[in-house]
Amino acid sequence: MPFTGNENHSISLLEAAQLTAKYRASHPTAIKGFYFSKTAIKNILSQPECLGIRIYFGEDDTNNPKLLIAGVEANEDDISAGLIAEFGLACPLNCGIPNALNS
Repeated sequence: MPFTGNENHSISLLEAAQLTAKYRASHPTAIKGFYFSKTAIKNILSQPECLGIRIYFGEDDTNNPKLLIAGVEANEDDISAGLIAEFGLACPLNCGIPNALNS
């Protein structure tokens, strides 16, 4: 089914907190998440034909997890010749104050 750019991905804070808590309990020393700037996301979304993003898991040469963000077209194809974001800032170190999603 083609993407529209208006798909609903909303969940409650309670549901999100339960998912992240389960992950943290299963992987107590793992990275909890990554920060990507508004500009990086906007630049990807502003590409012609881009209706959303797809997030890929990756790993660097020292086995550290990475997230990569690519734009996606209505036909579900990645915009692989366009902008791709990486270099997300890992939590921990860049977690902010403890909250329901990260502690």
